[in-house]
Amino acid sequence: MSRTYDHGGNIFDIARKLGTEPAGIIDFSASINPLGFSPKARKSIICALDSLVHYPDNTHGELKQALAAYHGLSAGNIVVGNGSTEIIYHLPAMLPGSRALIISPSFNEYVRSLCQQQWEVRHFILKPESNFSIDLPALKHALSEGYDALYLCNPGNPNGTLYTLRVIEQIYSLCIASGTFLILDEAFMDFCEDSSAKRDIVRGDNGIVLRSMTKFFGIPGLRLGYALSSGTIAGRLDAMGGPWSVNSLALAAGVAALLDREHNQRTVEYIRQERRRFSERLTEMKQFKVYPSSTNYLLVEITRGMSARELQERLLHQRLLIRDCANFMGLGAEFFRVAVRTTEENEQLVGAMKRILK
Repeated sequence: MSRTYDHGGNIFDIARKLGTEPAGIIDFSASINPLGFSPKARKSIICALDSLVHYPDNTHGELKQALAAYHGLSAGNIVVGNGSTEIIYHLPAMLPGSRALIISPSFNEYVRSLCQQQWEVRHFILKPESNFSIDLPALKHALSEGYDALYLCNPGNPNGTLYTLRVIEQIYSLCIASGTFLILDEAFMDFCEDSSAKRDIVRGDNGIVLRSMTKFFGIPGLRLGYALSSGTIAGRLDAMGGPWSVNSLALAAGVAALLDREHNQRTVEYIRQERRRFSERLTEMKQFKVYPSSTNYLLVEITRGMSARELQERLLHQRLLIRDCANFMGLGAEFFRVAVRTTEENEQLVGAMKRILK
């Protein structure tokens, strides 16, 4: 039996059900760079085609060096994977212990990966009414109950909340004091890099930072992600799984994307401006509450009128796909997430929503 995953970006399945081509649907459910991937990465993929007659570089040496330069770290602090999801699935088998606490709402694959290794999972639920702030004394009390691992996504997914470096430092200190290993998922941190806790985490053996090249760099189809940690943790993680998990085209594109500073800076500036404009347009609809975000998506709560699933279904008739967030722990049927896309596409969604809400 095939496995079904409730994520955004299931554009191919949706297109088959609608009897249309994927290109005919505007996908707001997956938070991918609206400017597309780097032109330099495109050229590198074409140039790397002839390398397909060889096995990929199993050491990921060139990409690790590029990532080390990008982050100002050592290549020994870096582990490359077939998307950060591959690393997420390796961690429960690598870590000692059996009890995990997840700060939620958050990425659903944490739970799936832990359950595969028979971990006990509990959730520390953040409240929408407090804009998903983290109550540190309450978290300290929760950790005192004895957890081997704590999972935290910063910026939050799906809420987009950016926790300050000071808050992350305090959480990390709580983890060290309680003997809890911190898994800090910074999949969307490229949009606000100055807030990354990577330098603190790599200094010790009590945590790991997960990073993705899917969102900011816009190459979800190539499956490329990595982790930042101490050399000890990186060595243990590198030994997990089998060889050649990352293909040659992904490795080439990753190096080129990291080096394209012009495209990357243009992405940061575009998202900052368009996110603000898009949020203001959505807020014009009185049935919506739009939550603050520091990344390339917005969490929206429907305060009256219909559920997110109903809105999603009605938008699909117009070939517009949003992310129903009802399956996120701590959120209800009234929440949905939308990616920040181009101004024209965002306006198309706003117009469709206004017509529906009337």
